[in-house]
Amino acid sequence: MRQKVYGSDVSREQFERVRSLLEGVRRRTKPRTVDLHEVFCGLLYVLKSGCQWRMLPEGFPKWRTVHSYFQKWSEPGPDGISVLERALKKIGWRGPRQTGTQLHDQLPDR
Repeated sequence: MRQKVYGSDVSREQFERVRSLLEGVRRRTKPRTVDLHEVFCGLLYVLKSGCQWRMLPEGFPKWRTVHSYFQKWSEPGPDGISVLERALKKIGWRGPRQTGTQLHDQLPDR
């Protein structure tokens, strides 16, 4: 459990509103060893601060773990909207950074 609290963190209560949505993305091959709330808060820290993944502060799960979940949660669904976008909207989170799907949509067609 982290000692430091960041402005980008969401409460456990807010996280519970999106937990099932986020958990549904991962195939259940073995028991989860990280706290998804901490992973989600780490992801929000990167989105809000704009820092590099490797600069994720100590106390969050390893940056590779947070990034891996970010990649999974950012994949567009059948309707083009990612699970991450749904989760952010559901908790009413506002941040200066865009999700992977939003950035992908801005790329010019080739």
